[in-house]
Amino acid sequence: MKNWIKSGAPWIWLNGGAVAVSMIMVVGLIGLIAVRGLAHFWPADVVEFTMSDEQGQEQIILGEVRRSEIIPAAVARDSGVVLPEGFDEGGTIERFLFKRGNRDIFNRDFAWYPDQGMSEWRYPEDALVLERRQWGDFIGYPVALEIEGEVVAEGATLIPHLQERVAESREAHDRIRSIERHDIGAINRALEGLRLEQRSLAANEELPTEQVAEELTRINIEEAQLQAQFRELRDEIDALRAETRRDQLKMRAADGQQVSIPLGDIVRATQPNAMNTAQKLGEYGSRFWDFVSGEPREANTEGGIFPAIFGTVTLVMVMSVIVTPFGILAAIYLREYARQGPLLRLIRISVYNLAGVPSIVFGVFGLGFFVYTMGGSIDQLFFSERLPAPTFGRPALIWGALTLALLTLPVVIVSTEEGLARIPSTVREGSLALGATKSETLWKVVVPLATPAMMTGLILAIARAAGEVAPLMLVGVVMLAPSLPIDGSFPYLHLDRSFMHLGFHIYDVGFQSPNVEAARPLVYATALILVLLIITLNLTAISVRNRLRERFRAESD
Repeated sequence: MKNWIKSGAPWIWLNGGAVAVSMIMVVGLIGLIAVRGLAHFWPADVVEFTMSDEQGQEQIILGEVRRSEIIPAAVARDSGVVLPEGFDEGGTIERFLFKRGNRDIFNRDFAWYPDQGMSEWRYPEDALVLERRQWGDFIGYPVALEIEGEVVAEGATLIPHLQERVAESREAHDRIRSIERHDIGAINRALEGLRLEQRSLAANEELPTEQVAEELTRINIEEAQLQAQFRELRDEIDALRAETRRDQLKMRAADGQQVSIPLGDIVRATQPNAMNTAQKLGEYGSRFWDFVSGEPREANTEGGIFPAIFGTVTLVMVMSVIVTPFGILAAIYLREYARQGPLLRLIRISVYNLAGVPSIVFGVFGLGFFVYTMGGSIDQLFFSERLPAPTFGRPALIWGALTLALLTLPVVIVSTEEGLARIPSTVREGSLALGATKSETLWKVVVPLATPAMMTGLILAIARAAGEVAPLMLVGVVMLAPSLPIDGSFPYLHLDRSFMHLGFHIYDVGFQSPNVEAARPLVYATALILVLLIITLNLTAISVRNRLRERFRAESD
């Protein structure tokens, strides 16, 4: 036994077991997030049952089962559950969380129901689930489809007509969003430019009066033309909205109440109990795609997360462009040019300690230095006509990228230095012996060989930056951004805009949402997308690193 311990075999098995346990924990965590997040998009069956109280009154409940739990009977009794005579109060009962929807009727989407007093579950095939743009889902039974006040479909013919009308209303809604985002957005930017130009003319006292009058006349003419275009677009939007709200779908809730829902408020209509497995798979894919490619609604508890995905990727890309050259140049100077001594050792210690500073400290620094100092100075020098409204003197994409670049700079510096240190001195000496200068040796021999180590530093920087939230809350991220940081108008990449981020979206949905139960599955789904996005970015960088390594290895052979 002593010889076996001295051989080091126990430590090999211990390390192998630790790695295996770590891998199981990581895979298990990702699996838990995936199961709970992806299950949200599956069209769940709609259950109907009757609840009876001690007075014999019955209530019909219709909804989707979300989960169940076992609770003590005493706790259930204290919460108002009526237990039958002779029931052991020391025992337990099971209760179920149902998504009833119909928040505009019941004031809440979810409710708990105990199995005591619950009738047998029924699965009505004609139960209809409507995903709405407001007030959440509506779960009930279709009554009639009204077009321009006239009933056009009832009974079995209603659903095909409804699906066709819902598709048309979605196209109208997409057209409205396109007009508001692109056409009206372009007009607003042009009007803002004319307003700033007018303010600049009023502030410039050196221009002749005649020239100022001509410029003001031109501005007024262009402004009138833009206003006319705006009114035309506004009339088109009003016509589309009136068309989508003109047609109504009459629905009957489980308690018998009838509600008229405008077709323009309906995103999708499904009958889960009447769908087979293939139809449910198709609906599942459609819902997941809408989640990935759509925009958030209802305080981020419904809709999609595309702006957050886009903002996260854009932030990481801009941060990588900033941190890579600065980190590599700093490492090259420290390793190849700086004089070795106490000062250099102090600088290296400072870089190592900088990597351990809490991220929120970088956020406070970014807010004070980047946003207020640099951004305020830029506004004073180049955008004075827009003051007091700030342009760069507010949280924005550029300041978030710079803050994360400062946060991840030590990682890139250390990785690059280690890559440069691993290159044998004989390589440098051989290049110098062949007549190359020191700079030629560095940039044509040493740096290419150290490129894989530089890419390793960039991979670590991307992995950390993509998941950071605390500093971004101070320097650029918002709960809901009105527009993406990249669009079709010059300069295309708008560094002065705020943006959405997947990490902050998870925080907002999980801890700031007014509807906790509706937000719970979205937290898991968004976390899964964030993990997959980080893995994709890392695999892309790793692929580039491996290709560079193979290319330089082939050239050296």
